[in-house]
Amino acid sequence: MAKEEKSTNSVLDWLLEPDDIGVRYLALRDLVEADTGELAIAKKQAHTSGPIAEVLSKMDKEGFWVKPGAGYSPMYTSTVWAVVLLAQLGAAIDMDRRIAAACDYILDHSLTKYGQFTANGAPSGTLDCLQGNLCYSLLDLGCTDSRLDRAYEYMARSVTGEGIAPVTDKKAKIRYYAAKCGPVFACNGTSGESCAWGAVKVMLAFGKLPVEKRTPLMNNAIKTGVDFLFSKDPAQADYPLGKSPKPTGKPSANWWKFGFPNFMVSDILQNAEVLARLGYGKDPRLANAMKIINDKQDSDSRWPMEYSYTGKTWGDFGPKKQPNKWVTLRALRVLSMVEQY
Repeated sequence: MAKEEKSTNSVLDWLLEPDDIGVRYLALRDLVEADTGELAIAKKQAHTSGPIAEVLSKMDKEGFWVKPGAGYSPMYTSTVWAVVLLAQLGAAIDMDRRIAAACDYILDHSLTKYGQFTANGAPSGTLDCLQGNLCYSLLDLGCTDSRLDRAYEYMARSVTGEGIAPVTDKKAKIRYYAAKCGPVFACNGTSGESCAWGAVKVMLAFGKLPVEKRTPLMNNAIKTGVDFLFSKDPAQADYPLGKSPKPTGKPSANWWKFGFPNFMVSDILQNAEVLARLGYGKDPRLANAMKIINDKQDSDSRWPMEYSYTGKTWGDFGPKKQPNKWVTLRALRVLSMVEQY
């Protein structure tokens, strides 16, 4: 069997081991045709004794983590990051009332009346990576609040520029700001050029939105985003660099370091997931990236942890440079999506 075709029973057995309930639950949900009862048991266990339970145990009864407010700081333990982590762990709003409280807290404190998710409570604190991360996370958690629709609408406008005034129009109700400074993922962090990490997060959010909920404006934003992500070979990731600390002029090495969870940084695996979700899994332009993904497997069809947040966020998801269940789960999901779409 060719390496790129490997998705053997042995690796699935590894992911389904009962002592890793968090991974087991997601593998049953996403990779195998699990018995309904078995999946329900695993889902409950993941919420009561797995990593989901650990994250929720750190939440204040009011719905925030670490300190009240917009929840962006301190990075990787405060409310924004805890909510994003919960979504990636497969948490569901109908399983624990605390998850509903966290979603409400984010919407009450991190979303402006115009639809921007913000790091500081004001419209000026919006960023593409933040907007995309929170839109898809709340959606994945099962949030049905109409305010999330407003956030998706703003996100589409922020990509196309439709209905958003330039930075210089200080009197406009909805405009770009110094950080999120223009359409097509323009960001101050990339000196006003398009930020690919932000683009991946935004497009992931659109990719997870059911097709029937995508408006013509959103479809235009999706086309803009796909064109941007394919404007370079995703395997090369030589997107605009701006003022980021890359003295050699090369893309961040983090593109090639697969890890778990995914926060601000994007990797080639997440970029491939986005494009596969949007129907481009078999597009020839994605072939080089898929080869990189397949080549990272070891002889047992397992992927290593290369980018870790251990010690920076809630939970420990495994050591670096060792075969990792969470990263393997991510990779197998993408391979499955490529076949599906």
